[in-house]
Amino acid sequence: MKTVKIIFSFCIVLLLTNPLVAQIRTGADQTSEYLDYLKGKRIGMVVNPTSRIGDQSSVDSLIALGVNIVKVFGPEHGFRGDVGAGVKVTDAIDPTTGVKIVSLYGKTNKPTKEMLADVDLMIFDIQDIGVRYFTYIGTMHRVMEACAEQGKELLILDRPNPNGYFIDGPILDMAFKSGIGMHPVPVTHGMTVGEYAQMINGEGWLANGVQCNIKIVPVANYTHDMEYIPPVHMSPNINTYQAVLLYPSTCLFEGTVLSEGRGTLFPFTVIGAPELKDKYDFSFTPVRIPNMSATPIHLNKPCYGLDLRTVDLQKLRASKQIDLSWLIETYQNYPNQKIFFDHKQSKEIVVFDKLAGGPALREAIIAGKSADEIRKSWEPGLATYKEMRKKYLIYQ
Repeated sequence: MKTVKIIFSFCIVLLLTNPLVAQIRTGADQTSEYLDYLKGKRIGMVVNPTSRIGDQSSVDSLIALGVNIVKVFGPEHGFRGDVGAGVKVTDAIDPTTGVKIVSLYGKTNKPTKEMLADVDLMIFDIQDIGVRYFTYIGTMHRVMEACAEQGKELLILDRPNPNGYFIDGPILDMAFKSGIGMHPVPVTHGMTVGEYAQMINGEGWLANGVQCNIKIVPVANYTHDMEYIPPVHMSPNINTYQAVLLYPSTCLFEGTVLSEGRGTLFPFTVIGAPELKDKYDFSFTPVRIPNMSATPIHLNKPCYGLDLRTVDLQKLRASKQIDLSWLIETYQNYPNQKIFFDHKQSKEIVVFDKLAGGPALREAIIAGKSADEIRKSWEPGLATYKEMRKKYLIYQ
């Protein structure tokens, strides 16, 4: 009998580890795990276009299953994803469901007492990219804080982290805390939103040390090392899997005078500026694209630089590192290095420092340090963070 049990257990392990058999199932997709819990409750949902059950919006799906969704809270880009980056989102009525949509990227970024008055349970269901400067982690923080203050429970329908396979980058200096970096974590933190929520609670990062009552529906058949290709665009400007994997490295260029490809159909996969014409043959021209880029840097000007769409994504994953070579190379090639980190040439270097988590990365590049030297300076902070992270992992 003991042998039979061992063989049975071994077969189960084979099934779960065989990529042809095992299938990642998001928390949202596992409706049998939480549907009964929603019955009889007035539900508020924090969602965007990545919030899916199968091939349908999780809001539409749950309403069809009889769930009483009384309010939808929309982050940056809006509930249906039809608002460009950085554009304020207004309150509205969803024409598909008739549910009231409350913007968390407009007049307020945190649910108020009045907004939560008719809500019994909040649900957070958004696909994150696993990078500190992506704004949805900040949205979750503020929703957790509001729920804690108003005595509301938060149900998190967890989703895989497509960049969860590595932890890298400088730890945020809290003197540079902002909407694109709220916590002392590295650029890529290696956690799902469910795990990250546990860390926010556990480290006492909510205002006045309040604790949010959270319940998590974990992802099934998942570990951090698994490759996960999000089935829908992460945002209007994260519209390819290439962009998802390049974003940890290329978003840093938003704090420089170079274009990161906004104003093209392939943002975050190309880098360039008009001033680099003598250094590179590849070029692209940013233009206005509705719901993507209203006024990109270097509008209507040919930008010369790097086409990163040719990068081997498997090699990038295998390196488990942010690629600093592109930043160092373009800085060294830029004819007027004094303004390279001057965002939009407005005497504004704070944008880059907020993205990088402090001035150290900018200062190291200006000083001519190599990528290896820069990376070595990150090691003490990363070691401390990795030890802290262990306490909150769901997927060992």
